[in-house]
Amino acid sequence: MALTLLDRWTDSSALSLGVLGVGNIGMVHLKSALAMPDIEVVAAADAVPENRDRAERAGVSRTYDDYAALLASEELDAAVVALPPFLHAEAVEQAAAVGVDVFVEKPLARSTEEADAMLETAREAGIAIGVDHTLRYQPDMAGVKEAYDDGGVGHVPYASITRLNDGPLGRPPARDAPPSWPLDPDAAGGGSLFELGVHCFDVLEWLFGDLEVRDAATGKSLETDVEDAATVLMEAPETGTTITLHCGSYQWEQLPEVNTRLRLEGVTGTISNKDHMPANFYAGAATSALKNVASRFTREEPDVFGPSFYLQAHYDALADFCDAVRADERPPVDGADGRRTLELAESAYELAATDDGRALEAPEVTL
Repeated sequence: MALTLLDRWTDSSALSLGVLGVGNIGMVHLKSALAMPDIEVVAAADAVPENRDRAERAGVSRTYDDYAALLASEELDAAVVALPPFLHAEAVEQAAAVGVDVFVEKPLARSTEEADAMLETAREAGIAIGVDHTLRYQPDMAGVKEAYDDGGVGHVPYASITRLNDGPLGRPPARDAPPSWPLDPDAAGGGSLFELGVHCFDVLEWLFGDLEVRDAATGKSLETDVEDAATVLMEAPETGTTITLHCGSYQWEQLPEVNTRLRLEGVTGTISNKDHMPANFYAGAATSALKNVASRFTREEPDVFGPSFYLQAHYDALADFCDAVRADERPPVDGADGRRTLELAESAYELAATDDGRALEAPEVTL
């Protein structure tokens, strides 16, 4: 973290923040920051004019079509990097050059090699890197951890986690062409294992300590260059737990159904994240979903915090990062954590690519 952090602040106690990229997740971070006390969102950047217009309507006074121009022109304490993965390293390098701490959307990078270079750049510049791994911030996952740490189910020999979601193509009928980068392994780093699996790796090591990947398989339901399904078998030596992870971007999301399931099979009982859902989750999520559908016809802005159960976690993760920056402390989820999830993903890819690795059989898809 930059030693000159306090010197960069003005006479205001507010933390000055820039948002680099205001697409879907970037708007979540932007609206989160705008709602936070003691945070001043001074500018946002995006190459897409419609995204800049949305940011301005949300309350940002200045927008740029180039994130590098924003970093060069504004006096910032921190920046949110919500750009496609192939731009993360360059954005961190640009931020490091002006001494700005960064909160990076996952995956941190496209490879451990790229992550190592980013972490070295940050170390040399004295800036902090936080990573937006949010499953651990969801109340259902926090409830699982609390119940597990309490020891009520005793030893947990087996656990499983599943995370499914829409893919880049979205639900039919498609109204607009999807962005090209999520389907490009060179731009995204990988498919659903990078998009969704890294979240699972993070929350599993938060629960069980270091993981070891034992086997993996990937598959595709469409003719794309990246996988849309992955299954990984792991062990947690510290706790003696065998874990299976399945992630996929082949399932159309049906709000308010929960698309992440975590189960811990203990010797005296089972802990499930479904048992720790907020009491008002389903009613609130259904209401938000209906409002967002209606907004398509009224041309109003959709509520990016609905259903708030998921996206409140992004608010809390960013708030924790900003608190760490103020206190000149290491972020709770930092660059090393982000790199670790990439290391596990790369191990899974290597096993899936071996002769002994078994590819998942792709189901037939008809539209």
